[in-house]
Amino acid sequence: MWHGGRLRVAGMVAGSLAALAMIVVGCSSLTQGVARVDSAQAPEYRASVSSASAASESARQVAVTKAAVHTSCDALGDSSNASVQAVNTYVEAYNDDAPDASSKIGPAVDSLNQSADQVAGSLSAPLSPDLTNALNGWVDSARQLAVVLTRNPGPDEFNGAIRQLNDAKTAAGTACDAAY
Repeated sequence: MWHGGRLRVAGMVAGSLAALAMIVVGCSSLTQGVARVDSAQAPEYRASVSSASAASESARQVAVTKAAVHTSCDALGDSSNASVQAVNTYVEAYNDDAPDASSKIGPAVDSLNQSADQVAGSLSAPLSPDLTNALNGWVDSARQLAVVLTRNPGPDEFNGAIRQLNDAKTAAGTACDAAY
């Protein structure tokens, strides 16, 4: 009985090896011929690749622009609030005839210039011309008010520079809101 079982196992092993050899030989054969472009389908393939590439580039551009808007508008929001507070501190001291009112000018000037530097440094090519112009308006008016403050201005000159700063902040804020 053992003899028949061994024969059966040997037959199964030999059959399995033969089947495996046929698979290896069948899968390793080379196909003869010349590769040719299907000229009827090539334009369709090119268009689908081009469309996928354009969609990917468009999504990338949207992400880059969104990041640039956030960078610049966040710089405006963070730094302009500090500048306005520093100017208001000076105005309050001036209006109260505080003996240390003149010591509040330096921090206000520094804060205005720092804000202008931050916003100017955040500007980049992906921003729209309208947003760039509005942010540059803030930069220019902040620098102008800083210069005015250093000259110990009269009320008319000071108030004119303050109006310009407030208008620029409003315009830049509106442009940022529209860009989000």
